[in-house]
Amino acid sequence: MKRILSILFLLMILVSACAPANPTLILATTTSTQDSGLLDVLIPMFESATGYTVQTVAVGTGQALKMGEEGNADVLLVHAPSSEKTFMENGFGKDRALVMHNDFIIVGPAADPAGIKGMPVMDAYQAIAASGATFVSRGDDSGTHKAELALWKKAELDPQSDKPAWYLETGQGMGASLTVASEKSAYIMTDRATYLANQSNLQLEILVEGDHALLNVYHVMTVNPDKWRKVNYAGAMAFLNFLIDPATQAVIAQFGVEQFGQPLFYPDADKTDADLGL
Repeated sequence: MKRILSILFLLMILVSACAPANPTLILATTTSTQDSGLLDVLIPMFESATGYTVQTVAVGTGQALKMGEEGNADVLLVHAPSSEKTFMENGFGKDRALVMHNDFIIVGPAADPAGIKGMPVMDAYQAIAASGATFVSRGDDSGTHKAELALWKKAELDPQSDKPAWYLETGQGMGASLTVASEKSAYIMTDRATYLANQSNLQLEILVEGDHALLNVYHVMTVNPDKWRKVNYAGAMAFLNFLIDPATQAVIAQFGVEQFGQPLFYPDADKTDADLGL
């Protein structure tokens, strides 16, 4: 019995020695990483490997960046490269690494009232506006919303400001907005992963895809501890290193293949932004 107690005591010492000094980590990320199911796979892996407990806040990228700016998150996993660069330049972030990409697509009813199937994305946007067919926007300052607005601008249109009757803003996440679009037989721009994860519940088909302008890239960023002293920087770096580790990248590469016949995300830790044309 004494020997068993001694072994248990030693194990307790080893566990406590390996346990993080601050085991709670706040991750601010996008609804697409949550709605696709990817985090349901990655977070338990990270917690098991490191001893950290992750509190995930899934919001639009704009809100996630705001949490970082205010010191209310330790690490961010987001997909709005231009806004991320501003975040880093303003000193709110300390480290930034490329994690993965997928793509945006435009989905809509099979009837396709605007006739956009197979069009380049800018032509499709112009056709939707000309037809007056309903288009659903997240309207939530998320990475997807930012990308959508940038494409409208390139198409020389500004429905968010003009407020035409055909342009409907939900103010909700990707999954909820897809449901609204399906119910209203409307068009919507979505990341492919969230669409595929919810496809069985939607009356929407992929109509526009494959345009380089629809590339959807994710980076991980640590919040700068020099600006916010209470930030769990050690935990944030552990999460960053976990995401770019080859073993994790291999898991990302296989996520969705069994269920959908294709990966929902493509790992990019061995690439640079320039490699992706950013």
